[in-house]
Amino acid sequence: MGAGVKQGQTGGRSRRGNRRSRHAAMSEINVTPFVDVMLVLLIVFMVSAPLMTVGVPIELPETAAEPLPGEQEEEPLAVTLTADGQVMIQTTPVPMAELVTRLQGIAAERDSNQIFLRADGAIPYADVMQVMGALNAGGFREIGLVTDAGGPRLDAQDGE
Repeated sequence: MGAGVKQGQTGGRSRRGNRRSRHAAMSEINVTPFVDVMLVLLIVFMVSAPLMTVGVPIELPETAAEPLPGEQEEEPLAVTLTADGQVMIQTTPVPMAELVTRLQGIAAERDSNQIFLRADGAIPYADVMQVMGALNAGGFREIGLVTDAGGPRLDAQDGE
């Protein structure tokens, strides 16, 4: 006693009506292509996000200092002193004679007087202090020195 299909009785429907009921339109949304696109975009942003930092290659000195708190309303302003003595505001080279003038113009447009100084480890201390004086004369009172983490602690916990 197996189940079978009755043939020959249409039950008042035409043949065309049966065909439609067998091939009814699918009312669900296929989210698989959407998820694929979103995963690709996520990977693209994960790879490109670290590359969106200030792009001046320098060898920062290492220190064990704690990072500054991250309460920033504006994009942080960075001045870089490269190994060959060139001064750059963000990624724009600036002659040392024009540094204070440009900084005063930038300070007038900004709400914050915080600035970050990135100096190559090979630069003499006197040159770094000269640039810090220019930053102060340019209207920036909160100067943060940027370093790489992982340097010596110089205390009993150093392990030496």
